[in-house]
Amino acid sequence: MQKHILDPKRLNVLGGPLEPCSLDPLTGFFRDGSCTVTPQNKGMHAICIYASQEFLDYSKRTGNDLSTPMPQHGFTGVKAGESWCLSGVRFAQSVKDGNAPQIFIHSTHEAILQLVDLETLKSLAIDLD
Repeated sequence: MQKHILDPKRLNVLGGPLEPCSLDPLTGFFRDGSCTVTPQNKGMHAICIYASQEFLDYSKRTGNDLSTPMPQHGFTGVKAGESWCLSGVRFAQSVKDGNAPQIFIHSTHEAILQLVDLETLKSLAIDLD
């Protein structure tokens, strides 16, 4: 497993270095704490969300159960109040449905801009100055 540190080659949607999303629980496609997007990450797990109970319930209702533990895969389940790298397609759908979670914009990979515009992301960010 890679140890994640700020990497100037990995950019967030604001053009700065991609910051870690969550080390507990360990998130990201590579489970390195970062919402890094590479060709191997087909689901584009690019967006660092703040998981509210409301969003977790919505996500479960729409077929993406993030909260139920799956120990056979080493997945403890996401709990309300935690951060998580969400699939870009799932996030874009939540925006369309009017159920988008708040996000950590400095920890959101620039690839999400292929699916969601910057102004929408800024409106959902809880870590803007």
